[in-house]
Amino acid sequence: MTRGQLWLLGAFGALVAVTWIKPPWPAEQALHSSLTAVAIVALWLLRRRLDTTQWAWALVFLALHTIAARWIYSFVPYDDWTDALFGVRLSEAFSWDRNHFDRLVHFAYGVCLTAILRRKWVRSVEIVLATSALYELLEWAIAMTLAPDVAEAYNGQQGDMWDAHADMALAGLGALVTSLASCALRRSRAAATRSRAPAATPPERPGREPAR
Repeated sequence: MTRGQLWLLGAFGALVAVTWIKPPWPAEQALHSSLTAVAIVALWLLRRRLDTTQWAWALVFLALHTIAARWIYSFVPYDDWTDALFGVRLSEAFSWDRNHFDRLVHFAYGVCLTAILRRKWVRSVEIVLATSALYELLEWAIAMTLAPDVAEAYNGQQGDMWDAHADMALAGLGALVTSLASCALRRSRAAATRSRAPAATPPERPGREPAR
């Protein structure tokens, strides 16, 4: 592992430790954190194939998920945070009747996974949508097997019958936005490189040989 990867992992570990200080829902938080543990193991196994930037994108997503897991997604107090920082409560400003932090995390999943994959935009969107669908099937399995209150605490649907559809759509949108932004950035860099390159000098025409 590189020094940058170790620093990122250490910072993420510190965040995890902070979120476990007097957790309001420890059992539900542990259930959410189980997938984080799986992701960390996967990152460790792939440490030689991923550079520091890819690690950073992965840990950004896991950090958002870890923060959401402390409040089991449905009760993330972002209104209190924005009120303290800017004097604005987002739910009142936008007339929201549910907690939307889960929407942010699903959108971030599309953004971060696409940045890690570094593939063409069609392939990135396909992978993000496919893995998002698998996760929604996992939530469906949890809803079918666990007690209703436990399933609701994990899935965080908050009474929204279209929750799975909205989550997948936002993940796909995140993948599409990131792919288009990456494409535009590559074109901009290529154009800048061409503009800095010296103009090619046309070859000199051979002169006539003097008459003998």
